[in-house]
Amino acid sequence: MTALLHDRFDELRNTLPHIRLGSGPTTVRELSGLSAGSTQLWLKDDGLFGDGGWGGNKVRKLEWLIPDALRRGRRTIFTVGGLGTNWGLATALYAKEYGLKTALALVDQPVDEHVRAQLTRLEHSGATLHFTHTKARTIAAVPYLLARHSAGGKLPYLLPAGGSSTVGVLGYVEAALELADQVAAGVVPEPTHVVTAIGSGGTAAGLLLGLELAGLSTRVVGVVVNDQLRLDATTLLRSARRTEALLRKRGAPLPRLELAPDRLVLVEDQLGAGYGHPTEQGERARALAADAGLILEPVYTAKAMAATLALDAGGELGTGPVVFLNTNGPRDGSAFTGGSQIRR
Repeated sequence: MTALLHDRFDELRNTLPHIRLGSGPTTVRELSGLSAGSTQLWLKDDGLFGDGGWGGNKVRKLEWLIPDALRRGRRTIFTVGGLGTNWGLATALYAKEYGLKTALALVDQPVDEHVRAQLTRLEHSGATLHFTHTKARTIAAVPYLLARHSAGGKLPYLLPAGGSSTVGVLGYVEAALELADQVAAGVVPEPTHVVTAIGSGGTAAGLLLGLELAGLSTRVVGVVVNDQLRLDATTLLRSARRTEALLRKRGAPLPRLELAPDRLVLVEDQLGAGYGHPTEQGERARALAADAGLILEPVYTAKAMAATLALDAGGELGTGPVVFLNTNGPRDGSAFTGGSQIRR
C-alpha cells in the first residue's frame, strides 16, 4: 500500500521517501454513551496504528522520519522525551528494524504506574538512555551527546521531542488524507472538529495541513498537555506552513492553501499542574472512556477526552460530528527482547 501523499502527488515518490510501519486506515466508529450534550462523538483509533512493538501517532511520523535518516546516511537517531516517552520507545523499536540505533535524553516527569511501566520498556528497548533530568541540562548536554553518538563521520539524526520536525509532521498530513477518504467512502460524516492532544505539536500541525489539502472544512481542536514547549497557535501554524513548503520544494504542485488561524482551536485549561501530572477531570474521562471500550492514558489522551467532554457539555462543539483522535498505542511487550545502555 503506497502513501496517500504519493498517490496524490506522484512527484513525491522519488523525492520524499516513505516506509509502511502500520496498516491503515485505522478504525472509525461512533462513541456512544459519552456525550453529555448534543454533540455526535466519533473515534478515530490511531492507537491501532503500528505493526511492530508499539503503536499510536508516533509511528505515523516514523514512516517518514526513518527513511529520511537513512537517505542522509545517519546511523543513529538522537531525540528527547520524558521518562515515560511513547515517542522515544516507538523510535527505538522501529528504528532498530531498519538498522538504526537510538539514543534518548530523558527529562524528569511525575512517576506513576504508567511511567514506571514505560520506563521498564525503554530499558529493554535497545536504546541508549541518558537521564538529563531537566530541560536546561538537556539543552546543555546535546552537543556532547551528539558528538558521542556520531558514527561514520556523521552526527546522529537529531529530532525534537515527539518527532515534530518538518518531516515528522507529514505523518498527520497522511492521516488527515486517510480520514478524508473515509468521509468520501461514507464511513464517517465530515466532522466539524477533530480533537487531539498537543504534546509537541506535530500531530495538530499535520492535521491542519492535511485537512485543508483534502478539501475538508474541519477545525482542529488541540488540547495542550505540555508546558515545557511553546505550543501556541502561531507556532503550530508555522510548523504546518514549513511542511507545506517542504512538499512544494520536493515537487508537489499543491493548490493555494490558506491555513487560517480560525481552523485551529486551542484548549489550555486541561494541563493541571504541568506535563505528566494527572488531573481529576482526566481521570473521570478515562473512566467514562473505559466504559465505552476505549483505553486512555493520563498524560495525553485522558486530558484530551476531558476537554472534549467539557466543550461538549458547554455546547461549544455544536452538534458535530466531532472526531476524537486516540493516539495511545500500547502493545503486549513481546517485542522487548533487547537491553538498553543506561547513562546517568
